[in-house]
Amino acid sequence: MAEEQSQDQSPAHHVQWSSRSAFLMASIGAAVGLGNLWRFPYIAGENGGGAFVLIYIAFVLILGIPLIMAELALGRAGKMSAIGTMTAMVKAGHSPFWKLIGWLSILVPLMGLTYYSVVAGWSLDYITKALSGSFANINAAESGTLFEGLLASWPRLTLWHTVYMLSVIIVVSLGVKAGLESTVKIMMPGLFILLAILSTYAMFTGEGIKAFNFLFSPDFSRITAHTVLIALGQALFSLAIGVGALITYGAYLPDNVSLPKAAAIIAVADTIVALLAGFMIFPIVFQYGLTPGEGPGLIFATLPIAFGQMPGGMIFGFMFFLLLTFAAFTSSLAMLEPVIAWFEDRGMSRRLTSWAAGTGTWAVGLIVLLSFNVLSDFKPLSFIGALADKNLFGIMDFIVANIMLPINALLLALFVGWAMGRKMISDQIGYPLKSRGFRIWQFSTRYIAPICITIVIYMMIFGMD
Repeated sequence: MAEEQSQDQSPAHHVQWSSRSAFLMASIGAAVGLGNLWRFPYIAGENGGGAFVLIYIAFVLILGIPLIMAELALGRAGKMSAIGTMTAMVKAGHSPFWKLIGWLSILVPLMGLTYYSVVAGWSLDYITKALSGSFANINAAESGTLFEGLLASWPRLTLWHTVYMLSVIIVVSLGVKAGLESTVKIMMPGLFILLAILSTYAMFTGEGIKAFNFLFSPDFSRITAHTVLIALGQALFSLAIGVGALITYGAYLPDNVSLPKAAAIIAVADTIVALLAGFMIFPIVFQYGLTPGEGPGLIFATLPIAFGQMPGGMIFGFMFFLLLTFAAFTSSLAMLEPVIAWFEDRGMSRRLTSWAAGTGTWAVGLIVLLSFNVLSDFKPLSFIGALADKNLFGIMDFIVANIMLPINALLLALFVGWAMGRKMISDQIGYPLKSRGFRIWQFSTRYIAPICITIVIYMMIFGMD
């Protein structure tokens, strides 16, 4: 393979973003999702607050920004889908092994969407619950029963899963400009407006000072190997690194957009959303005597208790779950788009393939949602230690988030850092080969990222004890 190979001159197969701002909103929307508003608060709560947040931000800066640059550079260099780009790289002289990046960049988001849409459906259901006054004066037992009732009802889960996936399919089928751009131009400003209103309201009416101290006064005695690994995994998960969306969105990116600036904006915006989610949730948690380390049920089983007691709780609850839906939806668009881009590479109709891929994803999601009720006792991989107690939903989540996603992130770091031509990368990211910026980026991508991600993969599979 040629170390200084020139940039692939294959013609672009896809339309480009109409503007830099449209690309940034779409990319931020791809990164911002349930990982910020659902996962980050309870993960931070379980791991000591400030100590976790400090390490998380460090990983975003040290690893997140360089890896975002790497994915965008790879996508823009290929100007095709992830599979198309990696196929072109192989034809240019690289090992066929690297095609695995292309396939994982389609399989990871597509498999993730099968269960991600189920959780997003919960937020749709809770929007109706908030508006109907279901949270009024609710206690812990009643809130738990409310959530358990939703999970036990496969018809209701099917309804919301179907409504959600239909919406995603329709938007993606309309194309990059009429579908993706038009949607993110409405949803992303709406998301930030809702988040600003809700976090400000919570900080001033709840235990704002206590929440601030919890998030920004680190207790270094609570930093353990477990905390570090969880923070690194959350940084990768939250920034959508290894998901394939950024490679795909990078293929639609004009050559005059600065990748370092774009990567910094995406990473900073994503982190701000996660922190604002903390400012929105923890003041309420502390004011009403709830537990910050409540776990995954923090959003759907715990917060409704507070919504039912606080002034204006019905409106606050409605806006909160609408915000959650917006965040999930923009990420879901980015999860379906990679496979559609691949079909377009092959000359197939976007509308037809959007419905075909979306319907297939919806159908698998139907089986996944049954793991909360009809198939709740079905543990198909009980003979594998790490998966012994997991239902279908848990197995899908573990395989995608803890194995496939970090493996793809590792492969991306290795390919872009070591195998891809240095001149091609230099041209894409805009740093001269001998510049300090290029050396810093290369050191992070070649050494720091692979070592850290490998440790995360090992600990996720074999345990953190």
